[in-house]
Amino acid sequence: MPWALAVVQVPARPSRHRVAVWRELRRAGAVPVSQGTWALPATEAFREAVDRAAELAAAGEGRVLVYDVEPRDTAARAFLVDAFTEARVDEWREFLADCGEFEDEIAKEIGKEKFTFAELEEEEQSLDRLRRWFRDLKRRDVLALPEARTAAERLRVCSETLDDYAERVYSAMRGDTVDGPA
Repeated sequence: MPWALAVVQVPARPSRHRVAVWRELRRAGAVPVSQGTWALPATEAFREAVDRAAELAAAGEGRVLVYDVEPRDTAARAFLVDAFTEARVDEWREFLADCGEFEDEIAKEIGKEKFTFAELEEEEQSLDRLRRWFRDLKRRDVLALPEARTAAERLRVCSETLDDYAERVYSAMRGDTVDGPA
């Protein structure tokens, strides 16, 4: 996989421009490799993010210089791949933790027998957020890590959990007895 290095040069003051550039690069999946230098795959999806970061830097009278790089040896390549992998694994772990929180929240509402359309709508919004986040993570997971498959399965379980809760809400609104999985 080809790699790019983005060297960020933005004046320290005001810091909002520098922070905006860093946020954009991080959101895109770039990983910091040294102060002001970020590594990312040299693919179209990442190029677009670097272009956005460059626009943000220009707004702060700075710039983002991008270099296509070819690691010289196995150690250099491993450094980039390992940094990128570690960042993606951390993101997948955080996603899985949020899936657990989603499932716990629905279990709590079921335990309280809180079967309202307002609560269902709130949980649907939470699942939509998880789906968007999954798509974002999947887009930048160019290494096809096994954590992505685990996350896809966990998202499927979250969807089934919400479907079960929705059935309970509709049953409660119809006046049916709600007990056990729908």
